[in-house]
Amino acid sequence: MVIKPKVLLIMTLDTKKAEADFVRECLEERGVDVYLMDPSIRRTIEGGAAITPEQVAEAAGSTLPEIRALNHEGKCQAVMVEGAIKCAQELHQRVGLNGIIGVGGSMGTTLGTAVMRSFPVGLPKVMVSTMASGMTKGFVGTKDIVMVNSVCDISGLNRVTRSVFRNGALAVAGMAHGYKSTVVSEKPLVAISTLGTTDRCSVRVRSSLEQKGFEVMVFHTLGTGGMVMDEMVKEQNVSVVVDLSLVEVNDFLNEGLCSAGPDRCKAALAKGVPTIFAPGNVDFMVAGPIEDARARFPGKRYHIHNAALTAVRAEGEEFRRLAEHMAGLIQEAKGPVSFFVPMLGFSAHDSEQGHLHDPSLPPVFAEHLKKVMPTGVPVKEFPHHINDESFADAIVEQVLVFHHQGLEKAARTDLNITQIGGFCS
Repeated sequence: MVIKPKVLLIMTLDTKKAEADFVRECLEERGVDVYLMDPSIRRTIEGGAAITPEQVAEAAGSTLPEIRALNHEGKCQAVMVEGAIKCAQELHQRVGLNGIIGVGGSMGTTLGTAVMRSFPVGLPKVMVSTMASGMTKGFVGTKDIVMVNSVCDISGLNRVTRSVFRNGALAVAGMAHGYKSTVVSEKPLVAISTLGTTDRCSVRVRSSLEQKGFEVMVFHTLGTGGMVMDEMVKEQNVSVVVDLSLVEVNDFLNEGLCSAGPDRCKAALAKGVPTIFAPGNVDFMVAGPIEDARARFPGKRYHIHNAALTAVRAEGEEFRRLAEHMAGLIQEAKGPVSFFVPMLGFSAHDSEQGHLHDPSLPPVFAEHLKKVMPTGVPVKEFPHHINDESFADAIVEQVLVFHHQGLEKAARTDLNITQIGGFCS
C-alpha cells in the first residue's frame, strides 16, 4: 500500500471557494492527500474543509460570533491566527504533514505564513500571494517559506491564476513527495555569523572545524541572518557559537539597514552556549544609495558597495556605544564568553586594500570594551586583521577549548546523576 504525502491547504472558502477547489484538484492529481483548513470569518461554507472556521475559533478559545463582534479586522485575524496555528500543529501531530500551501491576499498571507513559521525548517512551505512581489520579510521571517507571486488578484480563475495556482500546487506536491524529516547528526554543531567582508575568516574557521569533525552552520548577517542563527541556537543542540559578524547589532544601534533588533545575540547567552564574539563588520553601518547615506549619516566616510547599498564608516562614538551594548548583553550570559579583537581591522573594507581603512580605530574599540566588559570575560587582542589566517586559527583553537570544557561538564553531570541514583538505591 502506497502512503500518500499529506499536505495542509490554507484558504478561506467564504471568498475563495472556486480557487480552493482548483488547488485541491491540482494537489490530488499529484497523489497528495489534502487537508483543507478554512479560517474564514464572514461565513462558513459547508463541506470540503477538514478544519472548519468554528474549529479554528474554538482552538483560540473563542467562537465565530465573538470574533465577529470584535468589529476590527486586525483583532479578528489575530484570534484566528492563534487558532489556526494550534489546529495545524494538532493535525501535524496526528497525521504527520509533508507540506503546507496557502493562497491569499494580505490577510490570507499573514495567517498562512504565521502557520508556516510555526513549523520547523525543512518542512515544505509554499505561499501563493498577492504580496509576494513586495516586502516579504515580515511574512517569511526566519523560515524557509517559498513565496509565489499570484500576478493577478486572487479573485476568480483565469488563464493566469490557473497557471500560477497549479505551479504552486505542483511545487509543494513535489517537495512533499521527496520530504524527509531532518536527521540529527552526531557531530558537534557550531554556528557562525559572517558577511562577504569577513568571508575569508569564516571560510577558514568552517573548513578547519569540519576537518576536525564538527558540523558547521554559517549565517549571512544582512538583517535576518543573525536572527535565524539565534533561532537555530534556541532549537538545536549547538556546542559553540562564533559570532564573527556584529553588523546587525551596530546597525540596530545606529539605525542602519541591517538591524536585527534588540534581541540579537541573546539566544546563546541566555541558553548558556559558549560564545566567541568578534567585531566583524562593525567598522561600517549599512545605508541605501549614496544620497540616502549622506542624508542619514552626514559628515562620514562612505564606500559605494553598489547602486543600492553604501557602507558608512563607523568611528569612535559608534564603537563606544557598541562596546557598552555588548557588555550589557554579556552581563547576562549563563555560559563562557570570549571576545576576540583583531587590532589590524574589522572587515575587508577596514584593510590596507579596503576603502574605509583606519588603523587608529580598532584600539579605540578594544580599550573601551575592556573598561566596560563584565569581570571574568576576557577581551583578547590579536595583532592581526580579521581576515588573517592566524586570527581564524585562534578562533578555532578557542572553539576546541570551549567544546572540550562542555564535554567535561557533561561527563561530570552524568557522573553526579549516576552517583545520586546509586545513593537512592
